[in-house]
Amino acid sequence: MAVNQIQTLLKHLDSQVIGQQHLTKSIMIALLADGHLLVEGPPGLAKTRAINSLSDGIDANFHRVQFTPDLLPADLTGTDIYRPETGEFVFQKGPLFHNLILADEINRAPAKVQAALLEAMAERQITVGGNTYPLPELFLVMATQNPLEQEGTYPLPEAQLDRFLMHVEIDYPDADTELNILRLTRGESIGDLTGRLAKGVEKLSQLDIKIARKAVLDVHLSEAIEAYIVQLVIATRRPESYSEELASYIDIGVSPRATIALERCARAHAWLSGRDFVSPDDVQAVTNNVLRHRLILSYQAQAKGITGNHVIEQIKQLVPVP
Repeated sequence: MAVNQIQTLLKHLDSQVIGQQHLTKSIMIALLADGHLLVEGPPGLAKTRAINSLSDGIDANFHRVQFTPDLLPADLTGTDIYRPETGEFVFQKGPLFHNLILADEINRAPAKVQAALLEAMAERQITVGGNTYPLPELFLVMATQNPLEQEGTYPLPEAQLDRFLMHVEIDYPDADTELNILRLTRGESIGDLTGRLAKGVEKLSQLDIKIARKAVLDVHLSEAIEAYIVQLVIATRRPESYSEELASYIDIGVSPRATIALERCARAHAWLSGRDFVSPDDVQAVTNNVLRHRLILSYQAQAKGITGNHVIEQIKQLVPVP
């Protein structure tokens, strides 16, 4: 199984989700690094279409869950159903037992639902009625989050945010891209385009994905790059070592999961680029997505309008590149 097959799938995503190459590449990195993805942006930017197109390209099942304030944990996990003909309770599986899950508007749901999703993301299992059920080996959650300024949204707990491999921010397309989107949807409406895989392109099997993940882990990572990854993380915890201004912006640094995620994502980025080694550019390309949702900014930073992206860019400038 070669990079070419994964690249073909990536091209398919780009053909279906116009102007969101950053999103489509991040989806592929999450798939290869075996992690979950949090996507934030205004409505209507093809977030649902992106994960749906991914499910078209691989041999896996897909389910979309709309998160609302009245959602219950059982709506995700499933529940025990009483069968009067046998006098027994039988477990009815919920949406989380699919391979690809789209958790739409995740920050509109109550805390108990978030806790149920957190167990699934962290442990790859769910617990119902004292019984534990394993989830599929291929299990990817892509959650969409509305900006917190919108009505009816609530910030996700830090523990849950930390379970997401990456947090991707997307914005509205430019005029040329908007025109291409218009033409694509018009073509689909009249039947010229199906939105499915191009003719002759085969779906990736789950075994193919497993082999690709192994290949990603085999990408060479030098000791110098390892040290660079660690120093980027340490800079969020001991910012005073680099700059007093930086230290005033950070309240709490990132966890060791960020170190692991940064390494896995950098390997996947290098592999997608056709290289068998990780370069500093690969690390920097994924740093913002890996760190932005794990940083807790100080009140002073928030009062000044300083964002996580601004802080991470400062860190990338201050930490020496090998």
